[in-house]
Amino acid sequence: MSVAGETDSNPMARWSVGGVFLEALANRDYERMAMTLALGVRFRAMLPPGPMEWEGPDAVADAFSSWFGAAHDFELVDAAVGEVGGRLHLSWRLRVRPAPFGIGPGWHVIEQQAYADAAETIDALDLLCSGFRPCD
Repeated sequence: MSVAGETDSNPMARWSVGGVFLEALANRDYERMAMTLALGVRFRAMLPPGPMEWEGPDAVADAFSSWFGAAHDFELVDAAVGEVGGRLHLSWRLRVRPAPFGIGPGWHVIEQQAYADAAETIDALDLLCSGFRPCD
């Protein structure tokens, strides 16, 4: 979908790379996730402890792996790809057990919203995180 004055000639590429990113997350395939990211990707995240920033596809994939890679149980509850003002919008909700960082042994839900500058790959990613919340 194009907006008057927008210069992107291939908006579907953004949606496609967003879908591949979410599929990689759902499968905890961090190598594939890194392949959706540009070499100079910048990742900024507002996390419960505070803001964090990473650069490069391996560093970004490693951040996601540190959050979700060690969970024994991992479920993608919901995910969406969209667009807001020319930026790719990605959102997902996960259930994990146990939560990382000593948060607790039971099920936890986490929701993240991300906005990306993307074409064939993701050049920049800005994320807001709910934190790991206990759930049944």
